[in-house]
Amino acid sequence: MELNILEIQKVIPHRFPFLLIDKVLDLKPNEKLIALKNVSVNEPYFVGHFPGEKVMPGVLIIEAMAQAACVYFYYSKDLQGKNLIYYLARVEAKFTAPVVPGDQLRIEITTVKMLPRAGFLKAQAFVKDKMVAESEIGFGVKEV
Repeated sequence: MELNILEIQKVIPHRFPFLLIDKVLDLKPNEKLIALKNVSVNEPYFVGHFPGEKVMPGVLIIEAMAQAACVYFYYSKDLQGKNLIYYLARVEAKFTAPVVPGDQLRIEITTVKMLPRAGFLKAQAFVKDKMVAESEIGFGVKEV
């Protein structure tokens, strides 16, 4: 299954400039999700990070991974039509290469452990075929 930006916005509450996934290319509930983030030089954080050499902040790469993980959880737990608040509980991350304007960040999410109202998911981010970051993300959800 693919999701466009409007379908993603039905799942997570983030909006510009903090919506950090542009498209879901592939979603197989309880198996995997592949999402894209197009990294543009026009993004507001590039003004100060860093003026001489623009690099996407690691915390925003983690946030993009967390947003993709929330979409994966939403469909894996069959929560369509419900409004949820997502609480990030734990993140362990490793960065292996910088992400710069013009890159296309491909985020892959798989299951570590799913609970009724929480998830522990593995996230990997790639530029082309090179892994630039990996993380294990834990979070909980509450229905509003």
